[in-house]
Amino acid sequence: MENVILYGIVFLFGSVVGSFLNVCIYRIPRGESIILPPSHCPLCNTPIKIYDNIPIFSYLMLGGKCRACKSHISCRYPLVEAMNALFYMALIWRFGFGWHTLIYFVLASALIVITFIDLDFQIIPDSITLPGIFIGLVAGSLMLPDPFLRWSLLGYKASIIGALTGFCLFYMVAVLSRGGMGGGDIKMMAMVGALMGWKSVLLTTFLGSLLGSVWGISLMVFKGKGRKTRIPFGPYLSAGAVITLFYGQEILYWYLGHR
Repeated sequence: MENVILYGIVFLFGSVVGSFLNVCIYRIPRGESIILPPSHCPLCNTPIKIYDNIPIFSYLMLGGKCRACKSHISCRYPLVEAMNALFYMALIWRFGFGWHTLIYFVLASALIVITFIDLDFQIIPDSITLPGIFIGLVAGSLMLPDPFLRWSLLGYKASIIGALTGFCLFYMVAVLSRGGMGGGDIKMMAMVGALMGWKSVLLTTFLGSLLGSVWGISLMVFKGKGRKTRIPFGPYLSAGAVITLFYGQEILYWYLGHR
């Protein structure tokens, strides 16, 4: 019963944070403040009442429409709220309660924001990645476990090496591809490296490339897209980072056991 209550609290907290992530996803790429003005309908600019701003619940009660102008509200809003809440619950299930889990909360939320902004605008904002790198470098030496060695700290050296690995690897890809890789991807992987270490950078890159390739081939086969169709890489790197965070150790052991 206690676990049910704890997970319920975590879900509520995650959904509230998810509501704020929606603000970030909408406003950051448009250069708007994420603090002011308060939440409002983007079409009629009517301020949203507190009782109409309850994560997930208010969307369902309003039938996905603005109370004032009745315009359609994207289902992405409750999706982001639910996704963040479920991520938080999964992190508690996997890693338990601790300071390191709070840092992983930040990482998960950052990856969600990166994913949706990159899908919409094909950019990854510095305002997300640069603070993430700083947090990773500080937390890596104090509290973050190595995803591949659960019983040992990541350590400041591994955190620095991870950040450099992510930055240098993707910088080289950007140079060799002549702009095929954006600066946002470079800094994103530096953030992943700072928070998770250099081995996580390599596995995240592999998994992200695999997922991106599968999606790209699917677009070519089923939608007739050309080989030069631009596909945002951030969502696939985010998915790769999440898989690595949860199951990086198991994937490594599986690989070594099948060599």
